[in-house]
Amino acid sequence: MNFHIITIFPEIFSSYLDESIVGRAIKNKTISVSFYNPRDFVKDKTKSKNGYKPVDDKPYGGGPGMVMCAEPIIKAYEQALKKISKLKNITNRTKQVKILTINFIPNAEKFTTSFAKKISKKYTDIILICGRYEGIDARVDKILKTKKISIGDYVVTGGELPAMILLDCVSRQLPGVLGKIESLEEERISSSEVYTRPEVLRYKNKNHKVPKVLLSGNHKKIEEWKKRDNPQP
Repeated sequence: MNFHIITIFPEIFSSYLDESIVGRAIKNKTISVSFYNPRDFVKDKTKSKNGYKPVDDKPYGGGPGMVMCAEPIIKAYEQALKKISKLKNITNRTKQVKILTINFIPNAEKFTTSFAKKISKKYTDIILICGRYEGIDARVDKILKTKKISIGDYVVTGGELPAMILLDCVSRQLPGVLGKIESLEEERISSSEVYTRPEVLRYKNKNHKVPKVLLSGNHKKIEEWKKRDNPQP
């Protein structure tokens, strides 16, 4: 699986992608992550005197804040397509290339694990557009035929955090990313309550104990206990 991230802040991803499961998947080449900065596609004539390349402008019709311009994002997208074509030639892919382009907006379809499983099997390349400011010129969605996704009923500063969440969740669905134990935990129904040693935690003169059922060795009762707050659909 290849992830292609369009963002004006690629450095935000550095520490996250270098660590843990995702970092290991990149190192093992199970996934790849490429970045495309819209600022790299801003025409020189729009540069300010200090070399700053603006990718936003005032919204038509008025309103607060600024809106990201369509052209730099579309050009970044086109660069991603070139990279995808190059990857296909380098790796001699026999599998048909299938691309999904996602734009993160608050009032769209909610992102779920079931959606992550679906796209992990269906697509070879996922392009993630990370908006900023008051959003992206709507013509981007219309021209690129994007899939609009929301990670929840709240607003964050930009699309970078949603992109990390999607990348992490989708990566976990790919064969070889998780270890055997982690894979087992991925599929099972777990309680929202989990415990580890010590069996008795002493805090402010009070003993806090692990539930007896978890110490019983009775796997059937343990599974029933774990499912009590997680009924099957």
